[in-house]
Amino acid sequence: MATTKTASAPKAEKKAVPKATAAKPAAPKKEAKSGAKIKVTQTGSPIGRRFDQQATLIGLGLNKTNRSRVLEDTPAVRGMIAKIAHLVRAEKA
Repeated sequence: MATTKTASAPKAEKKAVPKATAAKPAAPKKEAKSGAKIKVTQTGSPIGRRFDQQATLIGLGLNKTNRSRVLEDTPAVRGMIAKIAHLVRAEKA
């Protein structure tokens, strides 16, 4: 019995992968005012709150009602305070 040879498909050529272009320069970070501090006091309980809100309280160093922390006034801390504004009170220290 004769076997017939099937025409094999041509091998796929490797596509040229473009090299990574130069990265965009990062946006300038907002610096905290030298020595600026903010006092954060926990006013509400994290019981029954979403996990991310509980984790934000822990990230700020708070764990019990009426406890306070004095933190640097940075955009990161401001964002965390804004996320849990209903659980904390913030004032300049």
